[in-house]
Amino acid sequence: MSFFRNQFANVVEWEEFRDDMIFWKWDNPEVKKGSRLIIRPGQDAIFINNGKIEGVFEDEGEYKIDSDIIPFLSTLKGFKFGFNSGMRVEVLFVNTKEFMVKWGTQQPIMIPTPQLPGGMPIRANGTFNFKVNDYVALIDKVAGIKESYLVDDVKVRLMAVLDQLLMKWISREGKDMFNLQANASDIANGIREDLDRQVMDNGMTITGFQIMSFSYPQEIQDMITKTASHEMIGNLQKYQQVSMTDSIASGRATGGGAASDMASMMIGMNMANDMMKNMNQGQKESRASESAPAASPSEGGKKVNFCPNCGAKNEGANFCPNCGHKLSL
Repeated sequence: MSFFRNQFANVVEWEEFRDDMIFWKWDNPEVKKGSRLIIRPGQDAIFINNGKIEGVFEDEGEYKIDSDIIPFLSTLKGFKFGFNSGMRVEVLFVNTKEFMVKWGTQQPIMIPTPQLPGGMPIRANGTFNFKVNDYVALIDKVAGIKESYLVDDVKVRLMAVLDQLLMKWISREGKDMFNLQANASDIANGIREDLDRQVMDNGMTITGFQIMSFSYPQEIQDMITKTASHEMIGNLQKYQQVSMTDSIASGRATGGGAASDMASMMIGMNMANDMMKNMNQGQKESRASESAPAASPSEGGKKVNFCPNCGAKNEGANFCPNCGHKLSL
C-alpha cells in the first residue's frame, strides 16, 4: 500500500523559478495524498478552489499537504484522500519581491510651449518599482486566465500610457521647459499616482517612480548650456576670457600656433585694459583730492589765534583779552 501511495504522491513547488516572473500556477490540477508543499524565500503559495482562495501560506519551508496544509484551508478541512484520488485544487505561487523596471521614451514627446509653436521635443528615462499587494484582485483579473505573468507584461501596459502622463505632468502648472530636472521630483510623484491607478485593479501597486534625466535636441541643449554659462560668468566679455583661458589650459590652443598666440594676445590686451582703467580711476581720485580747498584751523567755523605773549586763546580780536598784547593780523 505504501508503494502505491508514494507513486501517486507529488511535490507542489515553483519549478524553474524566474526573478522576472510575478506569479506561476502549479500545472497539476490534483494534489495526491502524501504530497509535499515547498515554499522558497520570496514566495507565497495560494490554494484556490473553484476560483476562491482557500488559504495563503507565506512561511518558507517544506510541508505535508494532508497534515500541515489541509487543516488550515477554509472549506476543505474535512477533505479525505481516497486510495487513488486526490484533492482538486490549484496552487498559485506569487513572487513577493519588489520589482524594478527601467523605462525610456521611444520617441520624443512634443510638449506644448509658447516658445516653440510645434512643441518642445523631449525624451526622458528612469525606473519604476511595483509589487503585488492584493491577491484577490490578482486572481480575479489576471491569474484566473493566465498560467504565469511576467514583469514585461506590466511594463508593456504601463509604457502605453507613460508618454501621455509625462506630457500631462510636465505641462501642468507651467513647468519651466528649459529646466525640467529641477521639477523632476514633482513630475515623478504625479506620474506614480496615475500609474498606480492603472495597476491597482490587477492587485498590484506602484511603490516608486523615478526620472533619471530629461534630454533635449542637441541644438536646444547647446543653447541651454550656453545661456547657463553666460549667466554664471556674468557677461559676454568675461565669458570670452574664461573660454580662451580654458582653451589654453586644456591644451586645445597650445603649440605656438596662430590660435594660441591670438588667444594669449587677446587675454593680455584685456588684462592691460583692466589695469589702465584702474590706473585712470586712481588718478582721477588723486586729482579730485588735490583740488579740494585746504581747511583752515578753526573751531566752530571761527578763526582761532593764540597770544604770543601769554598764550591765551583769542577768537579774531586785535588785542589779547588776557594781557592786552597787540596781535598781528
